[in-house]
Amino acid sequence: MKPATQRLAYLDWVRGLAAIVMLQGHVFDSFIRKDLRDGGPFTVSQFVGGMPPAVFLFLLGVTFAFLMDSQERKQIQPLARWGSAIKRSGFLFAAAFLFRLQLWAFAFGKSPRSDLFKVDILNCMGLAILILSIMAVFKTTERIRLCAVLGFAIAAAGPLVSSLDSPSVPALFHAYFIPDHASFGFFPWAAFVAFGMSAGSVLRVVKFEDIAVSMQWFAWGGLALSFSAYALSFLPASIYPNSDFWLNHPALILIKLGVVLMLVSFAWLWNLQMPEGSFSWVRQMGLASLLVYWVHVELIYGSAFWILKDSLTVGQTAIAAVLTIFLMLGLSILKTNWALKKSGPNPWRNPRESMTAEKRRGLIPQ
Repeated sequence: MKPATQRLAYLDWVRGLAAIVMLQGHVFDSFIRKDLRDGGPFTVSQFVGGMPPAVFLFLLGVTFAFLMDSQERKQIQPLARWGSAIKRSGFLFAAAFLFRLQLWAFAFGKSPRSDLFKVDILNCMGLAILILSIMAVFKTTERIRLCAVLGFAIAAAGPLVSSLDSPSVPALFHAYFIPDHASFGFFPWAAFVAFGMSAGSVLRVVKFEDIAVSMQWFAWGGLALSFSAYALSFLPASIYPNSDFWLNHPALILIKLGVVLMLVSFAWLWNLQMPEGSFSWVRQMGLASLLVYWVHVELIYGSAFWILKDSLTVGQTAIAAVLTIFLMLGLSILKTNWALKKSGPNPWRNPRESMTAEKRRGLIPQ
């Protein structure tokens, strides 16, 4: 577990909420009957289920910015910071490959070898961190502006990159860079990582007396951004000759970004008001989100519960989603307790202790 000075309780809470929404979306996608997939609860489930990837990528950018700022404060040289950032991307690529290898091995004989190279969100994380690692050579105050510009640029380039698609494009390049409903390509998904790096840099430079105001800016700015992007998506004129709103349109990226900013602000306020010594099961999910993601994919999409695939009613699927969430919560608690035995007491189980640590660092008002 990371020490308290390197974690923010409300960011774990947002990550945990995203994990919960992801779980219900995947359960509905895998288990509900095919004749119940037109409209109704399934549509709502999948609509909100489109948010978790944006949240995970954004929070990755935030923690990446924290790492860069921490190294800068230690007066580590820019090139050394860059090298450290590249190593982080290597870890994510390794995790992505091991994840695909495990899925392929568990489905041996039923899964083609090409599945080993499927580009999932972990691959997108690794590539985004690799390309954006150059931001480590800049100062934290500079990254606020540069990463925001990069985020808008990546989002805006999505439809343009889609126009480059052709049969001559190598399959692996297509999967990693060109927008596609079947994979998490750099365009436009990496925009959330860049935006997260900008927001994370803001959180590292803001003074303690200004954090509440900053969260208000996150909330109102996110609301304005979402509604403005939604309105712009209906304009009859477009600079793009061909774009798909649900695949590569910049407006969708900005709408989701606005929602993420509002979630961060709400999570900060919610965790600030938590009673002393209380246990947050939502935040607990966020403490082991990678493990939850890894295990649940095999359970939901693997062969473990094959008899339930495409066979449940809406009510039965809802029950399956609740059971899955509680099962993953139990797994998260086991993982945290195992870490506690190795590293000692973890102050993050007490929201007030975690907030005290944040006060010392000037991240919330005294």
